[in-house]
Parts: sequence; structure tokens; C-alpha cells
Amino acid sequence: MVIRAARPQDYAKLQDIERRAGELFRDIGMPEIADAEPYEVDQLASGAALYIAADEDDEPVGYVLVELIDGHAHLAQLSVVPELGGRGIGTELIDAVVEWASSRGDTEVTLTTFRDIAFNAPLYAKRGFAVVEETKWTDGLRAVVAKEAAGGLDITKRVVMSRPIQ
Repeated sequence: MVIRAARPQDYAKLQDIERRAGELFRDIGMPEIADAEPYEVDQLASGAALYIAADEDDEPVGYVLVELIDGHAHLAQLSVVPELGGRGIGTELIDAVVEWASSRGDTEVTLTTFRDIAFNAPLYAKRGFAVVEETKWTDGLRAVVAKEAAGGLDITKRVVMSRPIQ
């Protein structure tokens, strides 16, 4: 597996990866998440950073999209094809984001995710992320959560997390 910056010719494949990864939510009774549309090509292109995990044929099998929130890296989307789950691809993508953020001088990487889904918050906790209490959310993180709520997500099931960068 190679982690590299995404190229424009990868974007449609990344949308497919996101759709396929979203099917995991259907399996746990959250079809509305599985049915959600993936990031649009222009959203992928305008991200602060976009990395893919590529197989031996240089075909994308996972990706991570980073946005800037309050001037620091915010992991907006992480998707890996389900058949390759559990092999560390997501961890490698997270590591690429942390390295990128560190090179910018960021002191943390943030994200929002589902609190009680095994392949969400518990997985991120094992990779150094900790829950950020609502009283410590920045204005930018509040805006992210508000946008998620406006999009129909049940915010009571969501959590904001942060991983410090050493």
C-alpha cells in the first residue's frame, strides 16, 4: 500500500470508495448514512489536503479529506473499501494527515464522528484522538456540528475529537 496525494483522475474513484464504505452503516441499521451522497468532485478538489491509499496497481482503495477549521487540520472524511478494512489502511491515512498537519505547524487534528460505532470514535480513540467536551469547542467546530445537524445527523450520537500533535 502506498499513501500519496490524490490526483484529479482519482476523484470519481474516491466517490465510489465513500459509497462502498458507507454500506457498513446500512449493516448496522443506519441506511440514511449509507444513502448519503459522497463528497462532490469540487469539494474533493478544494480540500486543504487529500491523500489516497493506493494498491500495487496504483488504484485508490481508501482516502482521507482534510479541511482547515480554525486554522488547523480537520479530518473531514476517511473511507476505506470494506473488504480491506482492519488492515491498517485508515491508520496510515491518519498518519499522513498528522504528518501534513505537523509540517504546517498545527498543534492538533480534529474530527467529528459517531460516538458508539466501533469503526468510528472507538477506532479513533485507539489512534490517539480524545473527545473534546462541548465547552471547549471552537467556533469553527461548532459550525461543523451545526452543519451536520442541518444535514440531518443526530448530533446526540456524534462527538468531536482531537489528536494533539507533538
